[in-house]
Amino acid sequence: MAGLEGKRAIVTGASRGIGAATARALEDAGATVVTGSRRDGTLDVRDPESCRRFVDSALERLGGLEILVNNAGLSRGRDPVWDSLEEDEREVVETNVLGLMRMTRLCVPHLVESGAGHIVNLGSVAGIWSYPSGSSYVASKFAVHGYTRALRDDLQGKPVRITNVAPGLVETDFSLVRFKGDAERADAVYSDVAMGGPLHAEDVADSIMFALTRAPHVNVDEIVLTALAQVSGGNILRES
Repeated sequence: MAGLEGKRAIVTGASRGIGAATARALEDAGATVVTGSRRDGTLDVRDPESCRRFVDSALERLGGLEILVNNAGLSRGRDPVWDSLEEDEREVVETNVLGLMRMTRLCVPHLVESGAGHIVNLGSVAGIWSYPSGSSYVASKFAVHGYTRALRDDLQGKPVRITNVAPGLVETDFSLVRFKGDAERADAVYSDVAMGGPLHAEDVADSIMFALTRAPHVNVDEIVLTALAQVSGGNILRES
């Protein structure tokens, strides 16, 4: 197992949930972490200028970069394709796909320069199995899955490892954002999940840390993790 003492990291979407748990885990392991999120006003991955300012500021503080965790992402609505809203689709794709690509493009030269870089992209089981009434989110996470593979091709021979972490049902404020503040609908997503309940942010952070701490010659290409009660994107066993 490789240590992370002294490593320098950027984590996007880190104000809450998986991003916040990952930032804490990195810091506990001895890394220096700069976090950004739209919620705290430090980073909007949809905005090229916001991304440039954030990366420049982070690099000035860190003095270099070994780890990029592309966690910023969201979903909007839960409707069949014919009822999906243009503005929701645009926000999902601009955040989950273009934002991730933009942050990666800005950070890759510095990760290569470090001689031991690692990119972790937060995908989803929705990028492996589709489910009803989630087309824009499904499309965005299939794109993340493909983009991560393309990164491996482009960076072959360069000292940067790349991992796609694809969680299933994780109890965070993801559904509250998806349903635009409707707490009742959001709570129902995580209620009555059988066999111990849904995943938690710390479960995903543990998997991220596993990938980051393998020996330098080992690349963990992909980690798929779900709650025991979940066997695909939309198939979740619930207590009666």
